[in-house]
Amino acid sequence: MSWNEEDVTLVPLAWLKPHEEIKEKNRDKLLEMTKRWGGYTKPLLVDKQTGTILDGHHRHSIAVLLNLKQVPALCVDYLNDERINVSVWPGCGRDSLTKNEVIEMALSGQCFPPKTSRHTLSDHSPPIFVPLATLESFADFSSSDVL
Repeated sequence: MSWNEEDVTLVPLAWLKPHEEIKEKNRDKLLEMTKRWGGYTKPLLVDKQTGTILDGHHRHSIAVLLNLKQVPALCVDYLNDERINVSVWPGCGRDSLTKNEVIEMALSGQCFPPKTSRHTLSDHSPPIFVPLATLESFADFSSSDVL
């Protein structure tokens, strides 16, 4: 089974929980590109149970800077989805990382340093386009929308 555009949903920015810090230089480059495009072209990858951001920390940071209310996300059953694997980036200072450790960090309100977790997907996220104007307003949402 692969993901497609219908699997992407808009989720409230306030629901999301980062587990990793960002590199501001990378965020600033992506911010300029996002403004130029006028929207998001890739969804965040998020655990549907906890709101933990698995991939898309820079896109999340951009949404905060732009004061967006919601962002496009592919919400997954992280702990049970075998299509999603986690390892560590070389030179991050860790030998390994588990999915549970990623969730625990996000729920703690703290973050790993940038480029600690490395998520790999057997299926790629679908290409999308969601205009910034759509993300500036808030749609009704409950966590049951992604369960």
